[in-house]
Amino acid sequence: QLAVAVGRTGCLSESRCPGLAWMAQNTYCKEWVATSDAQQLPSEQFLTGYLVVLTLLGGAAASFVKLLPDLGKALQAAGVALNKVARTTLEIERKLSHLAGLLVPLAYQVLLHRGFGRQFCANICWGLTVTGVTADLMRIHIPLVQKHWPLKRLLREQEKGQLCGSSHFAIGTTLAIQAFHPAVAMTSVIFLVLGDLLAALVGTSFGRSVCSVGIGAQGKKSLEGSAAMFLICFLVGCTAFSQVHLREYAVFIAS
Repeated sequence: QLAVAVGRTGCLSESRCPGLAWMAQNTYCKEWVATSDAQQLPSEQFLTGYLVVLTLLGGAAASFVKLLPDLGKALQAAGVALNKVARTTLEIERKLSHLAGLLVPLAYQVLLHRGFGRQFCANICWGLTVTGVTADLMRIHIPLVQKHWPLKRLLREQEKGQLCGSSHFAIGTTLAIQAFHPAVAMTSVIFLVLGDLLAALVGTSFGRSVCSVGIGAQGKKSLEGSAAMFLICFLVGCTAFSQVHLREYAVFIAS
């Protein structure tokens, strides 16, 4: 509109500025990008590469921790208080398996790249979720299954009589894939995997050391863990949607 007004007043003509006609036909945001040039979502090629790199980094981190000769000493060297080392070690063992959740968005992207539809992928997720939740319910209500449950050592005390975190993860992931665009659904799953992982590890290791005030339900969550989750989600969101203009505002709210 400004370009058209200037042209009409004679201060600047299209002959003097060849780009004037193009400018008049495009609308702008405050950051001076044409709406026709602004991408709404990351490209498929970029998203595939991003998920591959992120999954490889997660696998490398898990392997590094597993190969440590003495995890307890490593935690003490990192500044973890002696009275928190045992609990942090158990939390790391529990959470490292959650990094496998990064395979979900990667597999989803690969299937889409191969030409499979979103509903087909959602149906696979529903099948796996129903199977997993059913098995978890059997663990709760059938003593024989409960006795021989392979990962019972990693269950929290409150999970022994209710659905475990993996069941909630499966339900949330399936709903995200069913309801949202693939790029949004994949990023949501990454938020859950890495955000929950880092929040638990930082909260267990350093929680209440900076701020003694608890937050969340019954004040059980530490400010340090919550801040760690926000930071990793914001970083992931900004990098995953790096091709999207003004991404930081939506990512900030989502984080």
